[in-house]
Amino acid sequence: MSGNSGKKVIKGVVGLLAGLLLASCSDQMSVENTLLAPSGTKLEGPTYFASDEYLKRGKMHFRNRDYGIAEKNFRKAVEVTPGDIEAWLGLAASYDHLRRFDLADKAYKRVLRSGGKHPEVLNNIAYSYLLRGDTARARKFLLRAYDLRPNNQIIINNLAMLGESGRTVKRPVN
Repeated sequence: MSGNSGKKVIKGVVGLLAGLLLASCSDQMSVENTLLAPSGTKLEGPTYFASDEYLKRGKMHFRNRDYGIAEKNFRKAVEVTPGDIEAWLGLAASYDHLRRFDLADKAYKRVLRSGGKHPEVLNNIAYSYLLRGDTARARKFLLRAYDLRPNNQIIINNLAMLGESGRTVKRPVN
């Protein structure tokens, strides 16, 4: 990958990850506070990307809370282009909302293996654990995300749900 295209891909990481960022929980654990990336955003990783059409449809249905249809589109995208991290992240987020955490875990592992250890990904994984009621694991991932991006309001909001402030994050004593 050339220097310029590598920089473009890296810049796209933040856009997409923020786009599929599973934000602060609401009482219904919905997508109300989820941000979606602008179309055309690509993630760092292999240069193979799924069909823009599947991604557009997946994002549209995700925004509309049609998680089953979103999942089908993101799944088709990863079948067409298995190296597309953006599609894997959308698939993981869809599985979270369908409460298919076993499949979400597999998709998140794929993203992490492909170099997706960005604060937004860590926040999404934390949110997945919040949906499951596993606050200890959620806290671990949120603290890692906060260390990387301490001014991210969504990460701060998710920490607040755990009773922690972004300014006074309590670290475990090792």
